[in-house]
Amino acid sequence: MEIGIDSFASTQLDPETGKASDPKVSISELLDRIVHADKVGLDIFGLGEHHRKEFLDSAPAVILSAAAALTKSIKLSSAVTVISAADPVRVFQDYATLDLISQGRAEMIVGRGSFTEAFPLYGLNLHDYDALFLEKLNLLLTLRENEIVNWSGRFRPALIDQAVYPRPVQSSLPIWLGVGGTPASFVRAGTMGLPLMVAIIGGETHRFRPLIDLYREAGEKAGFKPEQLKVGLHSLGYVANTTKEAIDDYFPGYAETFTRIGRERGWPPVTRQGFEAQMGPLGALMVGNPEEVAMKILRHSEALGGISRVTFQMDSAALDHSKLIHSIELIGTKVRPLVNAYEKLPNTLYIPI
Repeated sequence: MEIGIDSFASTQLDPETGKASDPKVSISELLDRIVHADKVGLDIFGLGEHHRKEFLDSAPAVILSAAAALTKSIKLSSAVTVISAADPVRVFQDYATLDLISQGRAEMIVGRGSFTEAFPLYGLNLHDYDALFLEKLNLLLTLRENEIVNWSGRFRPALIDQAVYPRPVQSSLPIWLGVGGTPASFVRAGTMGLPLMVAIIGGETHRFRPLIDLYREAGEKAGFKPEQLKVGLHSLGYVANTTKEAIDDYFPGYAETFTRIGRERGWPPVTRQGFEAQMGPLGALMVGNPEEVAMKILRHSEALGGISRVTFQMDSAALDHSKLIHSIELIGTKVRPLVNAYEKLPNTLYIPI
């Protein structure tokens, strides 16, 4: 199983003044974390895409290209590219260039995103939400497979015998489809034979199994082999030396962030009781000491019928750089080896539900 980190390039806000931390420092520290993730043997580092004050990831391919020049082995991916609000030609060129700089380590996860600021920013109509996504995803996949492109659609001028460069190092640049909880999205990913990245940031992980079964069934009906239908899990998580330390570090920032976002979306305030329920055996949060988190990953995999990748999203808890570095260290040197070792054992030995 591949294990990695996802980041939204968060900037910390002073709770009294609301002023963000120095963006130069935040970007520098983010690059340090990507380099450290590479050093400790993690498989992938992904960057989101947002257009909000508290994030610095509006141009993820630029940050990933800087990271590519500083790293050797780790895969570098978007997480996710909001393809609905982007020009697929530019997106393909950006990630093909990243693939060249990284010598074949670029990937993309494409999706709709969890916020909608990009639509008015780029002059797009939210009423076209679904149609934009489908058309632009289709064009991106066409660009991946064809050097000379013939394509037409509603939202972009047609491409007629148009060559698109550069071409990536990889013969087929990996493109995953990032999804939330909509059944149609899971079926679509299966029908298209795209690897699936499932964002589960709350609730009980096993409740997503019927949706993943839909994905696999749709993929098999479309003629794709089981090994082509990869499933990855993106979830909130944080690892510390002890469980108490992990909770003490993570809960305050997590509660503040999701209570603040909840005010925008009509969610109730975060409570300690709810947080602890999410940390339980069936809950989505991957927070704890290395052994506990390794077991949680394996339970997630069992509950979802097997996963090939899991990524930790730690930005949501306003953790300082030193704590994030230490957590990445533990994930690379403790959690990843434990997961790899336990995967080789019979399931009954390592899934204590």
